[in-house]
Order: sequence, then C-alpha cells, then structure tokens
Amino acid sequence: MNKIGFNVLAWTAAVSDDLFPIIERLKTIGYDGAEFYLGPQEAAAYQRMGSFVKDLGLETTAVMTLGADENPVSDSIEVRQKALDKIKWAVDRAHDLNSKVICGPFHSAHTVFVNRPAEDREYALAGEVLNAAAEYAAQANITFALEALNRFECYLCNTMEQLLKLVKAADHPNVRAMFDTHHSNIEEKSYLNGLQTIQPVLAHVHISENDRGTPGTGQVKWDDAFAALAAIKYDGWLTIEAFSRNDPGFANAIGVWREFNEPWDIAENGYKFIREMSLKHGL
Repeated sequence: MNKIGFNVLAWTAAVSDDLFPIIERLKTIGYDGAEFYLGPQEAAAYQRMGSFVKDLGLETTAVMTLGADENPVSDSIEVRQKALDKIKWAVDRAHDLNSKVICGPFHSAHTVFVNRPAEDREYALAGEVLNAAAEYAAQANITFALEALNRFECYLCNTMEQLLKLVKAADHPNVRAMFDTHHSNIEEKSYLNGLQTIQPVLAHVHISENDRGTPGTGQVKWDDAFAALAAIKYDGWLTIEAFSRNDPGFANAIGVWREFNEPWDIAENGYKFIREMSLKHGL
C-alpha cells in the first residue's frame, strides 16, 4: 500500500504543540504521516513537532508557498534572492520536522498575476532559483515536489505539461513534481494523460476533492484518478489536502469562505476512501 498522509491545514497553518492530540488521533485512524505548512514559527516548534511525530512512529511531509515579496519569477534580483532565502529557510524547518519532501507551488508567488501568459524567461528565472535551493536541500536529503495550481491561483504552472517544463528548467535531481487531484480536475483533460506526462518526475500526490471537502463526496472522477495512479505504478504518498475555516487568517488568504466538511469527517472517511480505492485499483 502507498503511504497515506493528512495535511493538518484542515485545522491550522501553525506548527505548535496544540497539534499533538490531533497527530495522535491521526495515527489511531491509521495514517502513516502528517503534512505541515511551513509558516513563521520558530525552529524550536518544528523540532518539538518532528520529535513528537517520530516518537509516535509516524512520518512527516511539508508544504510551502511564497508571496509577492519573495517571487522567483520577479524581474528584481533582490526579490528573487528573497525567494531563495525563504526556500532555504523552509528547508531548515523541514529538516527540523524530519521531512524528506517539501511540496507546493513555490515556483512563483501565490495569486500574483501579470495579466499575460507565462514567458520562457520566467521558467528560466524560477529554474535558476530552484536549482540553487535544491543544492541546499540535497544536503538534508530533501526533495522539492513542485505543484501546478489552477488558473485562478497561478499563471506559471497550471498543467502537468507546464510543470514538467519547469522541472526541466530547474535541472536538479532534487527538484521534482507533485500531482493534485483538485487542480488537475480543473486543468487537465484527463487524469491519465496528466499523470503519464508527469510520471518521470512525480514525487508526491495530494488527494483533494473538487470542493476541498471529504474525498469521495464530490465530483472528482476518483476511479479514473486511482486507475491512472495504478497504471503508472505510483508508489509514493497519497496525502489528503482539505481546508476549513478553523484558521480564519489562512482561510481568508486562500479563499475558503465556508465549511466543506468537518475536519474529522474528512480525516476519518477520507482515510477509508483512499484505502478502498487503492485496493480496488491495485495500488
């Protein structure tokens, strides 16, 4: 079976000791690990979390985003340097968590647009920043799993074809890709085509319903998604990423204006759903 993870953004973007009982319950459900957002908390908070999760016998992965002042595709060399510094900082925090994967759309600033399609020079700029950051990440054996987002959140990478172009531009073995069923539900013609395109560099998968609620309760073509994952023999993480308004600041930042499902409904029923679909399709 693939490892099954749960992103704690369903509760909060902050890494703190308050998450300890949540992690314990995730283990009771059957999860193999938890995913954490790399926010502004001090290193000590990440170190305590990393030790706590490890002592439970679970693993961790991490996710990050970048803002307008730290944009890898900015024309400003100073802004691009800030992006590199931020990614290196994130590598340190992921190392504190004992994570080996940092996923997310940190190839460019989230929800920052320039009123035109992406240009080749922007892939080159992002590739340069990511290559330098990956050299640093390699020292901690951390892999970047870059994420393509839907067209309403990003303009650089919406499809697996564009994401593959970016990974090639970065030209580093520690720069790879992730596949998210929510974004691909919007942007890809089919799950199979998208996954076949990104297969050579695929390192992480987010299981996410079309409305960001409990997987299996919405309109995502889950049989197609799991059959495609099986067809490419994917053997990495299947991590649920779902959102709520439990952390209003984060919810406001990503446009979550209502509750989709209660977080424990997502965690409990989502785990069962992934197990059932994995067995059905031979993952």
